[in-house]
Amino acid sequence: MSLITKEYYNRDVSWLRFNHRVLQEAADLRNPLYERIKFLAIFSSNLDEFFKVRVSAIRQIKRLDKNLRKKLITKPNKLLRKIKKEVDIQQEEFGRIFKNQIIPELEKEGILLTDWTRFTTAQQQFAKAYYQEKLQPQLPLENRDSSEDIFIENEELYLASVHEGNLVVFKIPSDTARFVVLPIENDTHHITFIDDVLKYKLSEIYPENTFYAVKVSRDAELYINNEYSGNLLEKIKDSLSNRDTGQVTRMLIDQKAPEVLLNELKKELSVNETDVVLGGTYHNFKDFFGFPNPTDKKLSLPELPPVRNKELSKYKSIFTAITEKDRLLYFPYESFDHVSELLEEAAADEDVTKIKITLYRVAKESRLTTALVNACNNGKKVTVFVETKARFDEQNNIKWGKILEDHGARVIYSYPGIKVHSKILCIERIENETPKLYGYIGTGNFNQKTATLYTDFCLMTANEKVTSELIQVFQVLEREIIIPKSKKLLISPFTTRSTFLELIDNEIEHAKAGKEAYITLKLNSLQDPRMIDALYEANNAGVKIDMVIRGMCSLVPGIEGQSENITIKSVLGQFLEHARVYIFGNDGKEKMYIGSADWMTRNLEHRIEVITPILDKDIHQQLRTYVQWQLDDSVKARIIDAKQKNKYVQEDSKAIHSQEKAYQELTILNR
Repeated sequence: MSLITKEYYNRDVSWLRFNHRVLQEAADLRNPLYERIKFLAIFSSNLDEFFKVRVSAIRQIKRLDKNLRKKLITKPNKLLRKIKKEVDIQQEEFGRIFKNQIIPELEKEGILLTDWTRFTTAQQQFAKAYYQEKLQPQLPLENRDSSEDIFIENEELYLASVHEGNLVVFKIPSDTARFVVLPIENDTHHITFIDDVLKYKLSEIYPENTFYAVKVSRDAELYINNEYSGNLLEKIKDSLSNRDTGQVTRMLIDQKAPEVLLNELKKELSVNETDVVLGGTYHNFKDFFGFPNPTDKKLSLPELPPVRNKELSKYKSIFTAITEKDRLLYFPYESFDHVSELLEEAAADEDVTKIKITLYRVAKESRLTTALVNACNNGKKVTVFVETKARFDEQNNIKWGKILEDHGARVIYSYPGIKVHSKILCIERIENETPKLYGYIGTGNFNQKTATLYTDFCLMTANEKVTSELIQVFQVLEREIIIPKSKKLLISPFTTRSTFLELIDNEIEHAKAGKEAYITLKLNSLQDPRMIDALYEANNAGVKIDMVIRGMCSLVPGIEGQSENITIKSVLGQFLEHARVYIFGNDGKEKMYIGSADWMTRNLEHRIEVITPILDKDIHQQLRTYVQWQLDDSVKARIIDAKQKNKYVQEDSKAIHSQEKAYQELTILNR
């Protein structure tokens, strides 16, 4: 395939445009009040991670040799300035939403967010008592030695001021509730930040000073020297503490802070103007995930409890159900309990001999991991690949690896230079004195918590054409073979890219021959230049391309001679869209796949990913319907245009809310 030089949208700026869509949900009056507050928390949490990971990576590139730097990012300083400009605009919008929408609407509901300067006498007394009982033992504010060394921890909150020429900083406790519900006054519920309880106390100790909120994001990369030598697991364990002391990538401070305080903090933290982000009076809005509702009013979206899959539930044994035909589950609309039950049945079944599974992000406690422990105790040969490089889940993954090892499982930890991102399970069962394999391939993690928050698909199959190749992936992980031989499965980093490029080429040939040619993709992210170039070439050949992309998108659509046949939407709603589906017209014999890989270079070349074809006609039609609902969404969908302006799709009389429709239809189907 000949590649062409075309336009690309910067991945980091595109990610910020995704986070802007989160901010849009916070401003969307169609969402209940507490739902909008939740989206403010999501926006804040997302931005924290962006600075810890992406901005720190760009800053590290600045240190490289110029020739090498050009291969990675052109003009990193310019990019950092562009990021700062976009973040500053979004922070201002965030402040307006909170101040002009959220606060007044809380007041309409009889909930007043009260700062310390507005405390009544009764509230002052309550704040004093609260400080003395809950906070003073761990945070004595009196008799502070101004000569003490100051270290501002990663993502922790602080109150800062300059007193008698010295920088004075107090840490806001993070192991206690961020919000304090004050006594009701005049039938109004009053809530205050713990910050204000401390500010009130500090006003007594430092009556001439005003304290301002500050927090920093530090570089979150582990920077393991030479993954290829020594014990990688031990290196990861040893490096985790480095996150707390990494280079500052952002200093967020109250925009009202005086210049003298800004200068003292910049000097103390060794940051420059590009690293400073001006925010509101309060930081860490991710704490609003726990914002209390002291009323008896329903101010959130109603819970949508997952439904049990009716077809699977008919069978006493899930193995029998899978033997009869392939099975599809659609989370969070259908229950993840079926996955836990599959492993629980396998753990107890005398005919099951082996269980092999990859764990990328594990829940802290779950039925699934308990089932694996029970399988070990029942004498099954359990092999678990634990990805210890799953960012921010390293410690929990290592913990579960140790627990499973202690119960007799063979636990394989991360390999140098590559992450295992696939979500796969293989169970060997003796039937008629012959080993039979049952396979599971998913788009999302084996995590019962996120399975209630993220939309994902999983396929359960006993099809030998699939399971015989799936077991080879585990043989690669167990170092029994080097390269898997696969005709059905797409396996990164071996065959995924080449197969997708071949499928795109096929559509190009069909279009040139005057046949119907189309590609439909549902992804989280699209960044890889070679895949984008292939889509541009397909566009120029007349292939119709429709995509639903939740997050970053480096392809620029709607450009004549480049992408005029490409339309892209992004759907954001109550649940996080996480599934990946790939559809190719194939001259009327449509090919469809699901799997764990986005079209990012890291997923295609630097991770173990598994993508399965959909061979069952019923499941093929189901998935076609689910994807079409997303393509037709006119309530929560935005148009991704060349400027990524995030305009909502225009609602009409036949408005479709794809997530609500999915839940409604699956509820009816599974009655």
